[in-house]
Amino acid sequence: ALSLLQRLNYDTKGLRSKSWQEFTAPEAPALDFVFTVCDDAANEVCPVWPGQPMTAHWGLPDPSMATGNEAERAFAFADAHRMLNQRIGIFVSLPLSSLDKLSLQRRLDEIGRAKSRPSSQKV
Repeated sequence: ALSLLQRLNYDTKGLRSKSWQEFTAPEAPALDFVFTVCDDAANEVCPVWPGQPMTAHWGLPDPSMATGNEAERAFAFADAHRMLNQRIGIFVSLPLSSLDKLSLQRRLDEIGRAKSRPSSQKV
């Protein structure tokens, strides 16, 4: 994942995997939204998030579980990035100030269920 982000010119300094416990501790930052992305997360019991942020499941195949040669494994990470980028793009374009909580939750859930467009870019 980090090599893909570096190739895409993201600043990866200080990036690391984080445990849920980091975000449920008393000194954790306040969260407005929580999106789970692992395919298995939909069947897991999620923690109670402080502050009751809005949650949605945006399941993706886990690219770290991809098999095949190096190019095929790299494609799995690129495809996951593309799908997340597409979903985040839809999310940030939502008119948050004009949606009531129920409508916003419905839209977040729809984003997670939407089929992503096939990749046409080489990464």
